[in-house]
Amino acid sequence: MENLFGETIGQETESTGLFADVIIPVPIPKLFTYKIPRSIKDDIGIGFRVIVQFGQKKILTGIIAKVHQKPPAAYDAKPILDLLDNHATVNPLQIRFWAWMAEYYCCNIGEVMNAALPSGLKLSSESKIQLNPTYDSDTSPYPLDDREDLLLQALANKSEMTYEDCETVLGIKSIHGIIKSLVIKEAILVFEQVREKYSPKVETRIRMSKEFVANKNALEAIFQELSSKPKQEEILLKYLQEVPVYQKAELNSKGVEKSIFSEAGLSASSLKTLIKKGILEEYKIIISRFKEEEQSDEEVVLSELQEQALEQIKSQFQDKNTLLLHGITGSGKTEIYITLIKEALASGSQVLLLLPEIALTTHMVGRLRQVFGSNMGVYHSKYSDNERVEVWNGVLSGKISFVVGVRSSIFLPFDSLGLVVVDEEHESSFKQFDPAPRFQARDAAIMLAWLHQAKTILGSATPSFESFYNARTGKYGYVALGERYGEAQLPEYQLADMLVDKKKNLLKLDFTRLLRESIQEALDNQEQVLIFQNRRGYAPYISCEECGWIPECEHCDVSLTYHQFNEEMRCHYCGFKEKVPQTCPACGSNKLSAVGLGTERIEESISLLFPEARVARMDLDTTRSKYGYQRLLEEFGAGNVDILVGTQMITKGLDFEKVTVVGIMDADRILFFPDFRAGERAFQQITQVAGRAGRRDKKGKVIIQTRKPEQQIFNQIILGDYKNFYIQEMGERQRFFYPPFVKIIKVTTRHKDYKTAERAARNMHNLMGDIPVKKIMLGPEKGLIGKIKNQFIFESIVKVDKSGNAQAQFKHDLQILINELTSQKEYRSVRFVVDVDPY
Repeated sequence: MENLFGETIGQETESTGLFADVIIPVPIPKLFTYKIPRSIKDDIGIGFRVIVQFGQKKILTGIIAKVHQKPPAAYDAKPILDLLDNHATVNPLQIRFWAWMAEYYCCNIGEVMNAALPSGLKLSSESKIQLNPTYDSDTSPYPLDDREDLLLQALANKSEMTYEDCETVLGIKSIHGIIKSLVIKEAILVFEQVREKYSPKVETRIRMSKEFVANKNALEAIFQELSSKPKQEEILLKYLQEVPVYQKAELNSKGVEKSIFSEAGLSASSLKTLIKKGILEEYKIIISRFKEEEQSDEEVVLSELQEQALEQIKSQFQDKNTLLLHGITGSGKTEIYITLIKEALASGSQVLLLLPEIALTTHMVGRLRQVFGSNMGVYHSKYSDNERVEVWNGVLSGKISFVVGVRSSIFLPFDSLGLVVVDEEHESSFKQFDPAPRFQARDAAIMLAWLHQAKTILGSATPSFESFYNARTGKYGYVALGERYGEAQLPEYQLADMLVDKKKNLLKLDFTRLLRESIQEALDNQEQVLIFQNRRGYAPYISCEECGWIPECEHCDVSLTYHQFNEEMRCHYCGFKEKVPQTCPACGSNKLSAVGLGTERIEESISLLFPEARVARMDLDTTRSKYGYQRLLEEFGAGNVDILVGTQMITKGLDFEKVTVVGIMDADRILFFPDFRAGERAFQQITQVAGRAGRRDKKGKVIIQTRKPEQQIFNQIILGDYKNFYIQEMGERQRFFYPPFVKIIKVTTRHKDYKTAERAARNMHNLMGDIPVKKIMLGPEKGLIGKIKNQFIFESIVKVDKSGNAQAQFKHDLQILINELTSQKEYRSVRFVVDVDPY
């Protein structure tokens, strides 16, 4: 057996024994050593899941990182309680990847493991109750009420019961009060039973007993016997109708789903009788939660420009591992991806296609399923725990060789990646903010590909400045696609001045005349419209017209967003909500009005302006369900929706032939945001959403509503002048020391007491100043939102020099400082959060 570093481990001896360093999902910066029991020593290895005890009471799932013969010096090693699988769930490359991520993003490998493993692969415990063996109802000083007595009677016939069993026995929904009372009366004991969360999907099937398949005369005799029992006869006839065993006897082994009999309205008791008589057999099989998909033989036809781009990519892959594919919206990047993915799969390699949003995943999956069938897996957070485990196991077993997923899919157990594609690589959705690890999936995917010696393609119509900089400086390869695929043309841009329309009294419900007329023209031509506003809810806030009162969250320094549908105000940071008051709590006035625009309010305005139009909304509120995105996109694609209002979800990769008009409600809100990336993001979002218009033979139209049409960026967007915009922005970033010229690390201090948070932040800031690396430090300042979930927030921004070993040294010393400060009594409850590449 070899350890993580490929070293051969010797045989266990009586004096030493074997030990394992185990990764457990806790935020502690080290591995824990456990003793390997003799009973499993021959079956255990790196990447195996084990059950271990942590502390006095916790039972956790751990992953073996290393096997050795050296006992820990500081403590007595506890034994591994059990081995969960007979194979490795995680491979050594994954553990190397986790270790890199923990080091680079200043977190602990246990936190990475917690994010990486699907919940279904981590143990959970289920609370159960049993009778207290010392309890005697006759001598107990505590009287029982009727419900408690009924529960104890039920327990007398069972060794244990779950809380759910108790609720069924008593016919009530909440059992906790009764359980608590019985524990106090020492009548029952509560205990935790550890169990696996993942359970395979089991299907019950029916087949005919072999003796009747082999002997036709025996079956005829059965029919004669059943002639007086028509219900049983009907079931047998239904089976033979579904499975013609005498034409194809081999079909009997698969049988039929048991449910087809109940669906046909046949008697369940008659079916049970036939099984009891041995005429039919009932058996169970484990099946996939994903239906088998047929793949088509249709070949992807590339245009001449796409063929040239493909050849350039292959040529540059000779000496570059990472390449930026800069293709304008509608240029056909997906067709190039498909061709390269097919070639990688044909060579026996695995492929990962990374997408920024579940909405885009849903849209893209339909296109890719036709090409790759069931060889392709999909992985995102809308899937259930069990579904994600099935994809994980599919990759592990080799059944799934191609995965389309969002950022969490970089953690899947690939062992032979050949190609990683990151589509819409500029998207901020690739950044994980909370909880740790706070990673950038695009950058992590490049590292993952490097570990596998695979190639990486970064695709975008509006590349991130970091990627474009790396391409211009020769670190990445670079291929451009400057024309749309087929006959499609780039859309026509028009600026609509909201202030001019307001002065002329032409602004209606925040829609300029130009945008209203363009929408009406599209509706008259039976075409579709997209309206973009990057704020969900009805309005940003409600305000009193008399005194200016604005409702704020009780737990955060932020105003509550008004949601008209539920007639409530919500905090988008902590989830706090309350009903809209009838009168102002400050002055008593009933003049409360909604201020600003959210997607919900725009949807209402469109319904008033265009009552004949069918309107839908795509934002977090309307897509919370598992198939929420899919249903909306299918409705829109089928032409059942005329106008789709949405947040940034509608800017990414959607391809609908009837969309000819795109309206951007408030471009100023994107542009004038306190962030050094505001210009870059505005260019990207406006260009991307504009790219949804006119993707077939008819030229699209994009209406940008603004109060400052003279801004230079609008002219650069209209001309598609990404290069000059990049040069202009990069000059400012270099001058003021912003990425990609420095590495930004944000250190956030959080505590429930304002003074403690401020003092801890100042202490940390001063100590960071002593770290001997070249850097610029800003802060500490109160956060942009100074309080979230009752925690006061202070932030320090550190711009670290990118040359030499400065970054690694700063991160290393920073972790030491955090450990030192949190060990002091005053700061023990202070939380320091390190975010590398926070913007």
